[in-house]
Amino acid sequence: MPQSDKKSLTSLTGQLLIAMPQMPDPRFEKSVIYICAHNADGAMGLVVNKLFDGIGFTQLLHQLDIDVTEPARELRVHFGGPVESGRGFVLHSDDYNREGSMPVSDGVMLTATVEILRAVAEGQGPEQAILALGYAGWGPGQLDQEMQANGWLHAPADRSILFDADLDRKWERALAGLGISLSMLSADIGHA
Repeated sequence: MPQSDKKSLTSLTGQLLIAMPQMPDPRFEKSVIYICAHNADGAMGLVVNKLFDGIGFTQLLHQLDIDVTEPARELRVHFGGPVESGRGFVLHSDDYNREGSMPVSDGVMLTATVEILRAVAEGQGPEQAILALGYAGWGPGQLDQEMQANGWLHAPADRSILFDADLDRKWERALAGLGISLSMLSADIGHA
């Protein structure tokens, strides 16, 4: 399929989704999601500002039988979303490009192989990386409907926000990148 057919003009691939304050789903409250794919078949993204409770990187390596006494580098395990929470994804800089790595946007790739975890543990992985378990998924037209219902804002992905370790401020920083302060947003739509 030609590249122009893969991405529509309205595709949010490579963009940040920013939850509005009135987000009704508590799993996505104050979430910042990096959209990895958005087309006529639906959308897929990774929450980049919430941690996955209950497992650390070293523990995950042991569960996957990756024999590393002490990883050369620790990755925090993020809650990527509620879909397939046992499946892992690494969103990373394009300095690591192996079989199974998929370009998402300029300088950002997605890899869902055990080999990238081994490379990170051995100090040979990408310079910037986010490890996520699970993902956020939408069926055909579902994300567009949620955006029309004022559930989400979108913004160009800022790598300083995307890969930043300060998870607590990503939501506010993503809003500020749009020129929006929290005082401008009301949880009660239609009220003055």
